[in-house]
Parts: sequence; structure tokens; C-alpha cells
Amino acid sequence: MEFTAGGRLEVQITPSDVGKRVSVRRLGDPGDGPETFTDTVGVLTSWNKGVLLITRRTGETVRIPEASLVAGKVIPAAPARRRGPAAGYEELARVQARAWQPEESERLGEWTLRAAHGFTRRANSALALGDPGLPLDEALARVRAWYEDRGLPAYIQAATGAEGTQERLCAALEERGWRREVSAEVRIAGLAPVADLDADTARVTLSRTPDTAWLRRYQRVGEPGPHVVRVLSGGPSVWFASTAGEGEVPVAIGRCVVDGRWGGFTAVEVDPAYRRQGLAAAVTAALAARALEEGASAAWLQVETDNDAARALYESMGFAVHHRYHHFRAS
Repeated sequence: MEFTAGGRLEVQITPSDVGKRVSVRRLGDPGDGPETFTDTVGVLTSWNKGVLLITRRTGETVRIPEASLVAGKVIPAAPARRRGPAAGYEELARVQARAWQPEESERLGEWTLRAAHGFTRRANSALALGDPGLPLDEALARVRAWYEDRGLPAYIQAATGAEGTQERLCAALEERGWRREVSAEVRIAGLAPVADLDADTARVTLSRTPDTAWLRRYQRVGEPGPHVVRVLSGGPSVWFASTAGEGEVPVAIGRCVVDGRWGGFTAVEVDPAYRRQGLAAAVTAALAARALEEGASAAWLQVETDNDAARALYESMGFAVHHRYHHFRAS
């Protein structure tokens, strides 16, 4: 990482660069032993009272004392990813929101408040796209009150890691005591290669509704109520996949929401006793083939950042990380 100008290290950033992508080098803590330096790249989300906050692509916020800076500069936005289809953050965020439709929603400026009796944070959080139309603290108070009226915890969904994401909002939420509870990667791929995966799709059955057996395999809820079925069945064009086993409960399931050029894959689950047999790939490929038939050409999915096995699986299928989203819970 090059910081020099005429052979000298220079701090070329100021508080006026808040909101820009920067690269900084700082001196390590004196107690760390010999003089060390640490480099940090991310969005400069705050510079107050001698402390810089830099939010990395992963959503991690790094606090850096101004006095420890030895170099810093504004850098261009991260280069566009070459893997997968061209996609903007806002387009993807809205497509994914339509795949997890709440039972109730209300606008707060350009934000959307969503509730579905608590089933999945994606349908029970404020989608913070655009301007809430109020000062932030007032908007957050409105979010808290709206969810409190419904007996639900207040969540805000915001993203990092791509052009147009909300690093500054994420940092502001953390400063105000909102806790980042869950983070997930949004991965994208071309749809045709997913449909062409070497997998036994002949074993997969597709349907328009999740039957009782499908719901028994679904591990996100205990005993699913009607609201769970309504959320799962909501979306522009929804398909459910299952692979039969020896018992009544399928050994593998999946869900796909077709929305324009996008096919979104969710709820891919496999009985632990049948893993590493290609069943997840078979379910995904069968759903992708159906999405292609409906005119889609691109694929997306969401996977929590701590699910290493699933992340490795989707990487092997050709899905590349586009951005990360986070659910912040009011303290």
C-alpha cells in the first residue's frame, strides 16, 4: 500500500473527507513492543473529538486516534466485481425485500418499516434505503415506537461493502447504542451456470406452496404458524423444492423467488445425515432451471457470515460476494 509523496509519509485526509473511502496507516499501541504500523481501508464514517471511525467492507468499525495517524489518503471506490452479473446495491436490496414480504408495512420517508409477527428479521426490520425524512435521532425514535406498538424488538437493516451502501448509517447506529446482531453476505451469480450444476435434479419435486412435509424440514421456526406460510409464499413468483427420503420429511428443501431478471434462493436446507451428497446443489439447480424458464438470468442468495460451510458451498457454485447487510437492534 503506497502512501508516500516525494518519499515522505503524509496524512492527506481531513474531517471534510467523512463519507469517502480512505486508506490510513497508524502507529500501533506503545505496549505492543517494537514500533508497528497497521493499515485500514474503508469508509471514513466519523471524525469527532480526535477519533476517526472507519467502517470496513465487512461492517466492522475501527476506531483510530487522530494522534496515531502517520499516513492517510482518499482512494477510489472499490473496483467493480468481475464475477457475476452487473448489479447495483439498491436494485438488489429491493428485490430481496420483495422476496421476504411482511404482513404489515409503513413508510417513514424513504425507509420502509416492516412487520410479520416476528418471523425473520428480513420481514421485521426497517429497511433503511434513502432518507427517512427526519433527523436521524427522531427517525430512530419513530422506529422504536412503531415496533414497540407491535410488541416486537426494533431492528434496522443496513448494508456495507458496495457503492451506495450505508457505512455512515451503520456507524451512527453503533454510536447510539444499536447492537449489530446478525450480518450476512449477499452473493450473486449468473443463473445459467447454477442451473447447469452437475447434480441429480431428477430427484427434486417443485411446487407453488410449502406443504406440511416441507415445513417440517424448515429449521428457522419451531411450529410454523399461518403467518410463516404467508411470508414464505409471498413474492412475485415463488417456488418450493424438496427431495424425498425414506421418511415423510424431505431430506432437502429450497425456495426460489423469481422477480424480473433475478432468481433468489433461500431456505436451502439438508438433513444433517444426508449432507455432502450433492442435495443442496440438486435443489438449487432445479430451482434455477425453473427461474430460467420464467425469463430470469441472474441469481442471488443470502448467507450469514458465520456459516462457513454454506459460504464454501456457494463459493463452489460460483456465487460471489456483492455486499453485506446487517441487522441492528435497539438497546
